Amino acid sequence: MAATLGYPVSARDLQGRTFFVTGANSGIGRALVEALAARGGRVVLATRSEERTRPVLSALQSRFPAARAQWVSLDVSDLGSVRRAAQAFLASGQPIDVLVNNAGIAGTRALSKEGFDLTYATNHIGPFVLTGLLLPRLRESSQGRVVNVSSGAHMMVKRIDWSVLERRAIPKRSGFSDYAVTKLMNVLHAKELARRLAGTRVTTYALHPGAVASNVWRSLPRPVQWLGKLFMLSNEQGAESPLYCATAPDLAATTGRYYDRTREARPSRLAEDAALAQELWARTDAAVGAGT
Repeated sequence: MAATLGYPVSARDLQGRTFFVTGANSGIGRALVEALAARGGRVVLATRSEERTRPVLSALQSRFPAARAQWVSLDVSDLGSVRRAAQAFLASGQPIDVLVNNAGIAGTRALSKEGFDLTYATNHIGPFVLTGLLLPRLRESSQGRVVNVSSGAHMMVKRIDWSVLERRAIPKRSGFSDYAVTKLMNVLHAKELARRLAGTRVTTYALHPGAVASNVWRSLPRPVQWLGKLFMLSNEQGAESPLYCATAPDLAATTGRYYDRTREARPSRLAEDAALAQELWARTDAAVGAGT
């Protein structure tokens, strides 16, 4: 019997649950929505390109005829796009049980439409705003979850230079150290969100999927991409961790924790700093001016 991430395609344990996944047309995101659809979950593929996402939707329908899947236009680095996507989805009245902030990028030299460094806009600022906007719908779920795809790279960070959240006119090269900072921000965001949602039915998680040969590295020079991917996990292996955090029944009463693959792990010292998590929230909120 065919299986997806260890589950037979006949498994229907996720029927009735809706999963909103960013960056779902390739890499870990695509492997994740395939696994969710295989188990009967309804999947919302939030991506920038309808053209590149349609083949994924077609493949889902072909492999899993009963699957319910749809596309939402979303460029997570563009706050205008984030707000339009959230507003349209909320207006549709459709439920969201799990939000997976998966879209990411590394090694850029560009600015977002609002003037933020593209790596920070894509990996932290956009997901921060999107999560805040979709929270009302998540809170309506019997067991809502927010899953942030972070990285073990966050362990490298010694401090956060808050100027990275400032708008600028001239782009600069965003290196691996910047990627690591955004991944620390993902862990801190999940931690502070858990604190703010204490006592509700919404739980949060941050995770390290392993070093995965995904499109997050697409802005790096091709020879560097090719060499690095020789030693990385497949997208299917990388999807195991977000799948676990998004669906595992035994995590229903757990929140604000960090996972390495499918095991709870201790994040860095900075990632456990509650005051830093609150400061990041306040500074990001001020930077976007959204009151989110």
